[in-house]
Amino acid sequence: MNDLFAKPESSEPAKPAVQQLFVDEAGTPTLFHESGKVIVDTFGCSRFFILGKLEVENPAALASKLTALRQQMLADPMFAGTESFKPERKKTAVAFHAKDDLPEVRFRVFDLLRQCGDQLRFYAVVCDKFKLHEAEAAKRAAQPGYRFNENSVYDFLMRELFGKFHRLADSYEVCVARRGNSTRNDAIKTALTHAEGDFEKKFGFRRSNPDAWTITVQPSKDNPCLQAVDYFLWALQRFYEVKWNAATKQPQLDSKTELVIREDRFLNAVWPQVGEVHDLHFGPAHGTFFTSPNPLKLTERFPPPPSPKIKKP
Repeated sequence: MNDLFAKPESSEPAKPAVQQLFVDEAGTPTLFHESGKVIVDTFGCSRFFILGKLEVENPAALASKLTALRQQMLADPMFAGTESFKPERKKTAVAFHAKDDLPEVRFRVFDLLRQCGDQLRFYAVVCDKFKLHEAEAAKRAAQPGYRFNENSVYDFLMRELFGKFHRLADSYEVCVARRGNSTRNDAIKTALTHAEGDFEKKFGFRRSNPDAWTITVQPSKDNPCLQAVDYFLWALQRFYEVKWNAATKQPQLDSKTELVIREDRFLNAVWPQVGEVHDLHFGPAHGTFFTSPNPLKLTERFPPPPSPKIKKP
């Protein structure tokens, strides 16, 4: 698939016996500084928290391709001596991670992922942390002593992500990227159990029995398929988050429009492989579902503010 905006031509594959899913996050669920001050959408703290899953038809083949690409670049003198390729830095020399990888590396990884076509299918849920803070403030007002728990946001998004009518299978193998030093296996299993209950309540049947779900949690560096979902998430995050100036710690502005800069080119490149993005806090009460017939566009999601009306003298 060479054309940047080409949509995979093959039809939707038949229901697989086993569905292989890889889950990671972008941004953080952080709302407050340790002092208690709200820091959402400030330098170093994202405005959005995103959870995504990548359905991979042949994980072994994808892992082999990504590993071969990284080994090829490790042997390429063009990358020798760069910071991210130094083994002691434990970045691209060890694993792909879009945030740390050089632009040249990102291009080649995205090119490989796009060539996989409909063998990869990406889904995501997006949480606006300004809206989340409003809900948390209401809880604190109604329940004296209530304390915000970041893990609850992650679990909520996990439930939202897996409670939807996406492609079905006889069984599901879910690999989740480990967060920090904690695997939180039991919490993830509980969230997925709740998601299955949500699905049954919404659609009137169960997708599978509890034994059909196998869940593993591991560091992204140990699984190339987790590195692949990281790239899809990074593309989506670049769409949602503004670019920041590290020196001034202020959002970067376009010199012509004087609007904050967001980038949609990476998401546009992989959009044919996106099954759905559910923006939980945009539009109606249930949020907005962005799909192939309703693509995610900057002009619709972040329209420029209306021009001020000039008063007539």
